Amino acid sequence: MSDGKLPKLAEIPAFAEYIAQGWDSPARTPDLVPGAAGAAAAHRARLAEALPGRTVVIAAGQAPVRSNDTSYDFRVDSDFYWLTGCATENAVAVVGGGEATLYLPPPARPGDTGFYADAAYGELWVGPSPSLAEWSAALGVPVRPLAEAPPADVPAEVRRVLAELRMIKDDWEVGQLREAVDRTVEGFAAVLAEVPAAIAGPGERWLQGTFDRYARAYGNGPGYASIVGSGPHAPTLHWVRCDGPVLEDELLLLDMGVETRSHYTADVTRTFPASGTFSPAQRQVHDLVERAHRAGLAQVTPGRPFTAFHHAAMEVIARGLHDWDLLPVSVDEALSDTGQHHRRYLICGIGHHLGLDVHDCARSRPEAYHGAQMTRGMVLTVEPGLYFHAHDRTVPPELRGIGARIEDDLLVTEDGAEILSAALPIDASGLEQWNKERT
Repeated sequence: MSDGKLPKLAEIPAFAEYIAQGWDSPARTPDLVPGAAGAAAAHRARLAEALPGRTVVIAAGQAPVRSNDTSYDFRVDSDFYWLTGCATENAVAVVGGGEATLYLPPPARPGDTGFYADAAYGELWVGPSPSLAEWSAALGVPVRPLAEAPPADVPAEVRRVLAELRMIKDDWEVGQLREAVDRTVEGFAAVLAEVPAAIAGPGERWLQGTFDRYARAYGNGPGYASIVGSGPHAPTLHWVRCDGPVLEDELLLLDMGVETRSHYTADVTRTFPASGTFSPAQRQVHDLVERAHRAGLAQVTPGRPFTAFHHAAMEVIARGLHDWDLLPVSVDEALSDTGQHHRRYLICGIGHHLGLDVHDCARSRPEAYHGAQMTRGMVLTVEPGLYFHAHDRTVPPELRGIGARIEDDLLVTEDGAEILSAALPIDASGLEQWNKERT
């Protein structure tokens, strides 16, 4: 071309005619998680019962731009998936009366200009894509072109209702969470096997990358930014930068969760000695966290306040800190609503709902969340810790830079709770042995 510009392929009839020819028909059946469509139908029925006569128009969402014309990986809106079982970008669903109509962007196949010209939907760019009819057959709902969809608008009130409905997991959801936890435990083992290599050079990001690779290979990916904190980084609650070394004589805090292909995630934390053996000071901190953790676990049972495990764990922490002369007031004053001095070393809460989101059901009313009772079918975390920052001069030198957390995922049962992550030990000796067997 004399002006130096590349030719526009869509404007060349000879090219358009040639590229439309000679293509076989690949498999295009939607790759749904088994049971997802049936679970979504049951969820729609629950919404109809909670909001009789209401119709909701909800969108799946769109991947945010990373830079220029590249985007982050798409992750479907959790409420949309809960109601449809579909994880297609830019989709819209009209849900009401227990029924749904789904609106999807039609694929661009051979013979369509978009086949080669549309980087978002052209099969030459994104691979074979199901037709609307194939989606309809797989999901059991009518599916129409996206261009016909009404504007999506979900009032805050409806989001609240959905959040509170999602607190109680059905059998299918519990199965997905079991898979997420099991895969997460396997991911922990993969990470521990790489600790010697991380100490030798690559550091925290080597371990973060190890888990994230495992999560992507055996699930949808990590359910949240994986936390890998060594030594002075361990007390930082959300240490996701992971740009430091793994120090052989320090603690290694791992907070990680696999998100399954159904988008349900685990959320598990353990704190290991990178050397394989706790020092006396590290053991002292971890033992107190373990006692708090066990006190919290014992409170998880139906009929008790959701905050029961929080208060039980906090009392153990406060008493332990008082015994170490780290509180400027009595235990009772520290635990009072006007005190909370112990929270200097444990600023976060002790647990949360778990499901499609790592912090599930967050749009619920306070009285339906922290103000409610635990109920059979809830899945939640219990996660006390102690965080002594290296620059905190209220802490004795031997404790500075030590951070420890234990987090388990629990299913509230008919008469108590099942620890879904029980395959990982919580006591220091058990962690040392589990570590030894994998490194």
